[in-house]
Amino acid sequence: MYAVVAITKHGVHIARKLHDRLPHAHIYYADKFAQGDEHEKGIYLFSGNVRLLLPQLFSTYRGLILIISLGAVVRMIAPLLKDKKTDPAVVVIDDKAEHVISVLSGHLGGANELTKKVANLLGARPVITTASDVQQTIAVDLFGRSFGWEWENENHLTPVSAAVVNEQHVAIVQESGERNWWTYDTPIPSNIRQYASIAEALEAKPDAALIVTHRLLEKEEEAILQNGVLYRPKVIVIGIGCNRGTSAEEIEHVIDETLQQLRFSMKSVKALCTIDLKKDEEGLLAVANKYKWPLIFYTPEQLNAVPIDEPSETVFRYTGAYGVSEPAAKRYSGQNKLVLTKKKSGNVTISVALWEGKE
Repeated sequence: MYAVVAITKHGVHIARKLHDRLPHAHIYYADKFAQGDEHEKGIYLFSGNVRLLLPQLFSTYRGLILIISLGAVVRMIAPLLKDKKTDPAVVVIDDKAEHVISVLSGHLGGANELTKKVANLLGARPVITTASDVQQTIAVDLFGRSFGWEWENENHLTPVSAAVVNEQHVAIVQESGERNWWTYDTPIPSNIRQYASIAEALEAKPDAALIVTHRLLEKEEEAILQNGVLYRPKVIVIGIGCNRGTSAEEIEHVIDETLQQLRFSMKSVKALCTIDLKKDEEGLLAVANKYKWPLIFYTPEQLNAVPIDEPSETVFRYTGAYGVSEPAAKRYSGQNKLVLTKKKSGNVTISVALWEGKE
C-alpha cells in the first residue's frame, strides 16, 4: 500500500490523477484544497504542517509518493531513517509532474520500480541514480529476488556491488535455480563472467563473486566468499509423511538432519509436499509456518498416478495411496529420479527432490 501526499494546488491535481490510476494508493492533501468529494473518493485531508503527518505515514506504508520539493523531503525524512531493509520506498514528483525521482530504498524498498511505474502513469521522466540501474548491470542486493532467492549473509553486499558497478572481474557460479535472471536487452557486461564450478572460478582469481547454489560449500570452496555473496535458490522439494500426532520438533529434526546429511541448505527448501489426509496435522503445519514453506497436499489418486520405486500395501491400507513422501516429491518437482528416494526416521518418512528452474 502506498501513500500519495500533496501540499500545493498543482500537487493536488497530480495526486487526484494518481488516485484514478494507481490502485492500492491512499491520497493525502491539505484540507485548504478540499473539493467536496474527498469522503466519497476515500481521500484523506490534513491540516497544519505536513511534517507532522510524515512520521505516521513513514511507519505505515511500504512506499511514499510525495509531491513536495526534493530538498524539503530530504529534511523531513532525515530524522525518520532507520535501515535500508525496513525504510519504505520514497519517491518525489515535481509540481508539474515532469520528473519522478527515486529518493530512498531504491532497491530493497522498491523505489526504483515505483518511480518507473508512476512516471509511466503520468507521462513523466523517471530519475534513478542507482549505479546498477543506470549501467544496466546486476543489482547484487536484488539478484534472484523475484524468484525468491535468499542471500546467506549481507556482509559483502556493498563491496561486491562496488566491484560490479566499477567493472571489476566478477565471477558467477550457478549450480541451481532459475536461469533467466538477466532481464536487460543488452548483453551481460564483459566484466561479469560465468564459470562452471567454484573451483574454476577460484582459479580465475576474480575480484568478487556471486554464488548460486543449494549446497553447503566445502571447506576449500569457502575462499570464494572472501568477497562474495552466496545465494540460496528455492529448489529443494521435500516429500513427507508422518504418523498422526507427530510433534513439530521431531518433523523439523528429521528435515534438518536429512538436509545436513545431503549437504543441502534449509534456506533452499521450496515446498513441503504430503497427502491431503494431513491437512490438519499440527506438527506439519507448525514447521511449514515457521519456515514460511508452502505446504502442498495431494489426494491419494494424484499420488497413485506417480510411478514409485517402493510401493507399500501397508500405507495403502491406511491412506489409500501406495506411498506419500516419494510420489509427493516426484509430483511437485516433476523429477522421476529423487536425490533421496525414501528414508524412515521415527514417526517421519522423508523424500527429497531437486526442482529445476526453467530457462
